[in-house]
Amino acid sequence: MAWIYLSIAGVLEIVWAFSMKKSAGFTLLTPSIITIITMVASFALLSLAMRTLPLGTAYTVWTGIGAVGAFAVGVLVLAEAVTPMRLAAAALIIAGIMLMKFSSTAG
Repeated sequence: MAWIYLSIAGVLEIVWAFSMKKSAGFTLLTPSIITIITMVASFALLSLAMRTLPLGTAYTVWTGIGAVGAFAVGVLVLAEAVTPMRLAAAALIIAGIMLMKFSSTAG
């Protein structure tokens, strides 16, 4: 169950990062509210996952999902630049997430 909580927390991190971008510095109400709600939910699910998973594993996977997801949303939704270096960086983050998952003995 910890990995499910952690995965959902990671997806919510992507949502709050995107909503924060759309909030224009918290000057727009709806994206600001979405940011705060999804941020709190993401932290809550991360804390549930940390009951079972090691801190280093949970936090690394959570931030990795958020980083790669935010990169993907930036490229696909916000038309941000795609360069070989950015793609390589995202691939390395994904590799790190997979290594953390496979090296974890808990959960």
